[in-house]
Amino acid sequence: MNLENLTPAKGSTKNRKRIARGQGSGRGGTSTRGHKGAKSRSGYSTKIGFEGGQMPLQRRVPKFGFKNINRVEYKAINLDIIQSLVERKNITEITPEVLRENGLVSRNELVKILGRGELTSKVNITAHKFSGTAKSVIEEKGGNCSEI
Repeated sequence: MNLENLTPAKGSTKNRKRIARGQGSGRGGTSTRGHKGAKSRSGYSTKIGFEGGQMPLQRRVPKFGFKNINRVEYKAINLDIIQSLVERKNITEITPEVLRENGLVSRNELVKILGRGELTSKVNITAHKFSGTAKSVIEEKGGNCSEI
């Protein structure tokens, strides 16, 4: 083994351009950043949506509509879905937990029972809200509606 045979271990060196290491390197002076301007300065970063001083798109486009911050979102469950659940699982008590276990609602969703479809069996339902038609159909079949 001689000195001229020594080489660095494989993967220990990187084959990259060394910037700002003097004029002799060919990448000194402005260090590949061009001349002047914000992009040549240290610490430069653009804001999201910045378009070089032009009015950004999100400010040019007209805004419209209204989002009510007090809106309460309910997951709608219709009577035909409840009837199919009763037939498949043979359940007489339906609560949000039962609906959650069967994959019909997520963990924090509020449940509203709506009146689409037919209900043929007596079912006791506990939910956060009921529509008028759903309530009348459930009570007509001898079931019970209780709001949480």
